[in-house]
Amino acid sequence: MQFARINDVTIHYQLIGGPADKPVIVFSNSLGTDFRIWRDVIVRLAGDFAIVLYDKRGHGLSDVGQVPCTIEDHASDLAGLLDMLSVKQAIICGLSVGGLIAQSLYQGRPDLVRALILCDTAHKIGTAEAWNTRIAAIRENGIASITDGIMARWFTSAFRRPENIAYAGYCNMLERQPVEGYIATCEAVRDADFTEAATKIAVPTICVVGDQDGSTPPDLVLSLARLIPDARYEVIKDAGHIPCVEQPEALTSVIRAFIEFAMHGDKGS
Repeated sequence: MQFARINDVTIHYQLIGGPADKPVIVFSNSLGTDFRIWRDVIVRLAGDFAIVLYDKRGHGLSDVGQVPCTIEDHASDLAGLLDMLSVKQAIICGLSVGGLIAQSLYQGRPDLVRALILCDTAHKIGTAEAWNTRIAAIRENGIASITDGIMARWFTSAFRRPENIAYAGYCNMLERQPVEGYIATCEAVRDADFTEAATKIAVPTICVVGDQDGSTPPDLVLSLARLIPDARYEVIKDAGHIPCVEQPEALTSVIRAFIEFAMHGDKGS
């Protein structure tokens, strides 16, 4: 395991080496998860690209850090990690809150961003009322009290079958996140609005969404794509909010094709 001290926060990360002539892909995961959600995508990309994965503050093996925090704080953590690793002009792939972090990183440190893969995310996610209701429920009854509702947004009904052992594992992942870290990130998402910033994104961008996403539905992700100049848009079939878990092969194909476009244009190399 690899750890770094960034902005006074211990960050758990993993660096996987790859060809020097290919861009580095950086993965930023969703609320209530750690970077293991990317495993089935990573095994399909490893060796062809260098890869950076990390647990954002308040999640996985990283510190919770000072609370409250903002999406800009999360982006500053990622910038500090990439600076430490001497990574520039990376492909930033962010899922849900990770997509907000990716947008914030581009806004504050465009030198670090060659292209954006914005998965199951938006310029603004949810309403203040909805986030405050979730936060209140967690404070009163813990994260486990919201598991069923969250899982219905994360995964399709086919994935949520009782006999699917992986489903139980992802319930465990959610419920074992630090409560204060989860709440602090909920507050950060609640207060984030990149509507104006999205119109100024000037790097190749693709917005990707599962067709059954209950957290950031396809229409919302499409509205983000329409804000970003020349952004591409792709729907992953038979997937909820976390297509890297349900449809990793399809998502990996989208990532590969987009990186080829970002590096070489429509004609390829």
